Amino acid sequence: MSLYTTVAPITITCHSRIAPYLEQEVIALGFTVEEAFITGVRIKGTINDCIKLNLNLRCASQVLYSIIKFDAPDADAVYNALCTYPWENVLPDPGHFSVTSNVMNPTINNSMFANLRVKDAIVDRMRSVRGTRPTTGSELDGAVIHLFWKNEDAEVFIDTSGPSLARHGYRKLPGSAPMLESLAAATIYATRWDRVSPFVNPMCGSGTVAIEAALIATNTRPGLFRLNYAFMHLAGYNEDVYHEEMEILDKQIVDVPDLQIIATDISELAITNAKKNAIAAGVLKLIRFSVCDFEETIVPPSTTGIMYMNPEYGMRLGEEDALEPVYTRIGDFMKKKCGGYFGYIFTGNLNLAKKIGLKAKRRIEFYTSTIDCRLLEFELYDGSRRMMRGKDEEPA
Repeated sequence: MSLYTTVAPITITCHSRIAPYLEQEVIALGFTVEEAFITGVRIKGTINDCIKLNLNLRCASQVLYSIIKFDAPDADAVYNALCTYPWENVLPDPGHFSVTSNVMNPTINNSMFANLRVKDAIVDRMRSVRGTRPTTGSELDGAVIHLFWKNEDAEVFIDTSGPSLARHGYRKLPGSAPMLESLAAATIYATRWDRVSPFVNPMCGSGTVAIEAALIATNTRPGLFRLNYAFMHLAGYNEDVYHEEMEILDKQIVDVPDLQIIATDISELAITNAKKNAIAAGVLKLIRFSVCDFEETIVPPSTTGIMYMNPEYGMRLGEEDALEPVYTRIGDFMKKKCGGYFGYIFTGNLNLAKKIGLKAKRRIEFYTSTIDCRLLEFELYDGSRRMMRGKDEEPA
């Protein structure tokens, strides 16, 4: 029985607080989500399904196909369970694999030891069956086996992704403090953008948010930017399935006439890098880049447009005081130039956000790295409606 057509549990992981948007993506691809949790979702499917998931998902990190569950009080139990598993059906001959793990067992104080026991079990099994051993390494450029071990419950997966899907592969020049591509996509999903109205992105940095907006609007999937996945290094891999999925990706790209995505930054170097990243993503012609202070950004008239900014958070001593006037100016910019829009500020500093001087309609929780962040949504009325509600506004 081929792993590629055998239905088994699949765990799709993501960064914390992105799971609701990952779930939406998975459902849109036609899968049934059996369980959602803070860092992912679970479904059932085949490795061929994993190929589709890897190529299409913007918010995911890893796509993990479950192959065995067992009780494991200690590392010897892990070895004993795995040295009898038919790894010859998983790894080609000759094969190369890596081991990753998530271990929460009281007998283990270094997850590398657990990885070693998994590796030893696989190598010993392959040597006994084939007379040769596969090569191993820490680089995730071949097959990848993942151990999830909590207390005495162990589950082993084929990681069909390899390097994280959270990086979409087009960004060659990340700039300073770049937003992870999967997070940028999730925050765009969290907005009210209809994917045809103007998307204005002052303080664009290396262009990640604007580029993700262009990719989402045109239904251009991350699989088009990556050439190597861990599923390509499994026994029985059929390139035809992959190429069929790639053809689907090509055909589902859509043209959006008159799409206006505007990205600005005061740094000429940032805009230069952003343009290079947009070229790599194939969306340069869809984004109007310019060098200017954010207050000088051209905002097209619109009743449904989106204005999205990711200002600095001021995490170091003294930086917060220096940024207070910037956040005040952001509020003035939104009030004066973004009437009719929904404004979004992504920040990890809610004290600074109060300086915006507008009441947030929604506060959507995210993390960037280990920083607790919010995507603040502001409904920006035009002049007459703004005057009517001005006395009732409260700080963000």
